[in-house]
Amino acid sequence: MPRLSLYTLVVCVLAVVAAVVSFAQGSWLGVVWVLLAGVSSNMAWYYWRRSRHVTD
Repeated sequence: MPRLSLYTLVVCVLAVVAAVVSFAQGSWLGVVWVLLAGVSSNMAWYYWRRSRHVTD
């Protein structure tokens, strides 16, 4: 797995954890974390797919 897609995957996991903690505390700020998780997961998918096409 390429380094950039791994970094964005880590950001996605951390954003999901932050969203769960935020919602558990009763804060609506978790919505922002969910959106960040969505964007970072799309970025991870994009960079992973791009690296597979470059090396093939």
